[in-house]
Amino acid sequence: MIDQDGYFGERVAARYDESSADMADPAVVEPVVDTLVELADGGRALELGIGTGRIALPLAARGVAVQGIDLSRAMVARLREKPGGDAIGVTIGDFATTRVEGAFSVAYLVFNTIMNLTTQAAQVACFRNVAAHLQPGGRFVVEVMMPDLRRLPPGQDVVPFHVSETRWAYDLYDVATQSMSSNYVEVVNGRGGFRSIPFRYVWPAELDLMAQMAGLRLWDRWANWHHEPFTSESTQHVSVWEKPVLPD
Repeated sequence: MIDQDGYFGERVAARYDESSADMADPAVVEPVVDTLVELADGGRALELGIGTGRIALPLAARGVAVQGIDLSRAMVARLREKPGGDAIGVTIGDFATTRVEGAFSVAYLVFNTIMNLTTQAAQVACFRNVAAHLQPGGRFVVEVMMPDLRRLPPGQDVVPFHVSETRWAYDLYDVATQSMSSNYVEVVNGRGGFRSIPFRYVWPAELDLMAQMAGLRLWDRWANWHHEPFTSESTQHVSVWEKPVLPD
């Protein structure tokens, strides 16, 4: 049963930082923050799906004013418990439609969070919502995986991505609808549990069209936060779209 926090309620929030500890490694976080500091250029930043503050807290520590949107009160409560967490403003709501006051020089969605919007219409709405928040010249940054469909032989729709003695995880794809889910089976203290989180995977060209519909244009695209070139072999991309500055 899904509560008001969506798929990131108290049970998930309580273990989220532990389960994603590798993503909090400074070697992972610092290139993200470095890029966002540069793009913010002294202005304000808006994080969609701010969660427990993995990126927002170190970004704020670098002097960037950060505002967040998140549906999960349980995740935001974990952010509030951390040093500096109370200083970051967070609006509870769906980041595809929720508005906050002011204009921003950069908005960002990291760690595949664009895929938490499980319909094309919601993803389009997200781009339009971001465009409404950006000041002219502002940028929208999305970090998202490339769909791993090359690992699917004919007739297969499951891709395992973690196997251990106590935890098994796999992605389930429906290529006809671009829907997928990440599924987890875990044994804790001798008891098994299962959870499934739905997603909608999306291609770079489709994101570019969503951006165009929102009045944004592609500024750059990299294979990672180290700004390496994006190629057909890239497993993810970091894409940046810009809100044009209108002529006087």
